[in-house]
Amino acid sequence: MIIGRDSKDSLPRRAEARDRHLARLEQLRDEGRLLTAGPLPAIDAADPGPAGFVGSLVLAEFADLDAATAWAKADPYIESGAWSGAEVHPYKAVLP
Repeated sequence: MIIGRDSKDSLPRRAEARDRHLARLEQLRDEGRLLTAGPLPAIDAADPGPAGFVGSLVLAEFADLDAATAWAKADPYIESGAWSGAEVHPYKAVLP
């Protein structure tokens, strides 16, 4: 499980890096390793507008935590400064 934490005023940096970020997620999906991914809106709205996002969640299968950490550190949202950092945790699916 990867939780990317947005930087202050991240919207312009998110916009600049979004296509590259999505391409990496699509690669995980195409490899059958992506369970789900998406942004965490700052407010309870499908489109938070200028309120923006507080981060993103990525649930995907990696060989180990080191591989997940390396993947997160190389994300375009990190490189662009949209994310101030990313937390990587083991995840154990229980349901469904």
